[in-house]
Amino acid sequence: MDPVAFSIFGLEVRWYGLLIAIAVMIGTLIAAKEAGRKGIKEETFIDFLLFAVPVAIISARLYYVIFSWSYYSSNPGQILNIRGGGLAIHGAVIGGALVAIIFTRIKKLRFWTLADVVAPSLILGQAIGRWGNFANQEAHGGPTDLPWGIMVDGVKVHPTFLYESIWNLLVFLFLIWYRKKSKVEGEIFLLYVILYSVARFFIEGLRTDSLMLGPIRVAQLISVLTIAVGGAVLYNRKKAAEKNL
Repeated sequence: MDPVAFSIFGLEVRWYGLLIAIAVMIGTLIAAKEAGRKGIKEETFIDFLLFAVPVAIISARLYYVIFSWSYYSSNPGQILNIRGGGLAIHGAVIGGALVAIIFTRIKKLRFWTLADVVAPSLILGQAIGRWGNFANQEAHGGPTDLPWGIMVDGVKVHPTFLYESIWNLLVFLFLIWYRKKSKVEGEIFLLYVILYSVARFFIEGLRTDSLMLGPIRVAQLISVLTIAVGGAVLYNRKKAAEKNL
């Protein structure tokens, strides 16, 4: 697949960036509606996004560059070249969460309320964004004989981008269904990080381009930590909610 979607006055518009833009727009529409239901004014939510989106993109790139420093230290001119890929979702979530913590304190909002609002949009955005990896012929797995394998450089490989995209879409549908049943603030966001991390741990094991920390796949390490911490926080929040009944 050609990674370039189209050109305008000689400027190439790549599928990777286009899909990220589409994901942000769709996610904003969904989250803005939920924000209103949660009592957050639309203009306040848009103000949050104006800070969160650029910071998330910067932190996603910074995270990727840090764990790929052996390459970027020799090619510093490529550090800002995000059009060809190289954004890490874990970095984006960390950056977005930091903005949310600061923003909710300034605006006197509840962090967990805002986190619950954006969680379904985040996972849907990830489901859409993974197709940018397909366009760039990246984030794929090793060789396979399975009928749904895709050809990359003449080799049939696992379409790990597809595995994750499908899982993320299922998680999105579950969160949309479950959010009106949830009685604990933060539960939707914590379920998002836990459910995503479970699948990411296994899918990452199939990939050939994992970010590494010595012999350890960084995404798998982060997934295990996220499941453990997220599970503990969710358990404690539910216990606290039960005591207050």
